[in-house]
Amino acid sequence: MGASLENGGKRLPATPWGYLPPRMRVLFITGPQRTGGWLAEAFAADSASDVQLEEALGMAAGLSRLREEPYDAVLVSHEAASLDALEVLDAIRAGSSEDQPIVVLGDASEQEMTAYCLDAGGDAYVCVHTATTRALIWIVARAIERHALIAENRRLQQSQRTRLRLEHAEAHRLLQQQRQMLADLAASCDAPTGDIGDMWEPGTPHRMPESAPDSLSEHLAEHYRELLRAYVIMGSGNLATEMERLAETLTRAAVTPQQAMLLHLQVLEDMISGLGSRSARHVMNRADMLVLEVMIHLAEEYRTRYLKGAGTLPPVTRHAAASDPARCRQ
Repeated sequence: MGASLENGGKRLPATPWGYLPPRMRVLFITGPQRTGGWLAEAFAADSASDVQLEEALGMAAGLSRLREEPYDAVLVSHEAASLDALEVLDAIRAGSSEDQPIVVLGDASEQEMTAYCLDAGGDAYVCVHTATTRALIWIVARAIERHALIAENRRLQQSQRTRLRLEHAEAHRLLQQQRQMLADLAASCDAPTGDIGDMWEPGTPHRMPESAPDSLSEHLAEHYRELLRAYVIMGSGNLATEMERLAETLTRAAVTPQQAMLLHLQVLEDMISGLGSRSARHVMNRADMLVLEVMIHLAEEYRTRYLKGAGTLPPVTRHAAASDPARCRQ
């Protein structure tokens, strides 16, 4: 048993695929039939890694040591008559050491025991009659690396969830601030707060001029929703024609800049709410660029119509006045 777990060559050259950790603190849980002296000697004879081996006799002593002190890995001796390694695995995983790297050592062949050890939560099974010391060190090191990667992935996932949650909260906060900005602007022009509230209350239809049919509001909302989706994916490069068409539609419906902004906020809020676990930052950045372009196209369209005399400016209502500070002062 001890003779087979010997070094098969002192120092092997480090390969580009990985390196052994310089030191490892390992707990060896063993029964009365197999003490840890032979294993400590085998590790000491191989200078590839400084393995500090500590021994615990029996399952109770091993669990107590794990609760009191941290270890890089645990070796469990499987002795059918006195220490069942599978029961030890269950006890360790049921306790607070579910992320502890564990390797089982035994007399049975690896083909016979590996599946049972993996099913019980172990990382590997090593037959003491066939494995070398260097192979055992590598198996323990790989088990430690695997659990370190699992822990790092969990931290990254938690960090990602936290970041996405903060992004969504920030997006909704910015939307609320923009709505409040429009409400404050309308209030400065003595607009009744009730009507303004109806306009930007989430889930309510957008108010169009009285001459526009109800279907126009739905058409504009759907049109803008599709435009926003395309803009988020492609940017503005291929959407110049769509921008011009939207501006023409808005001017024909005599939609004020304030109403266009409210339409933007409602559609954007629906999109942000439907993102789920996806990032909101990219959508918010693209949406800001979109509404800026829409306002520029809308202003140019009204300016062109005014200069040509081919149309009328938006009606001078409290909504239109809210977008024109000069009218507020009249």
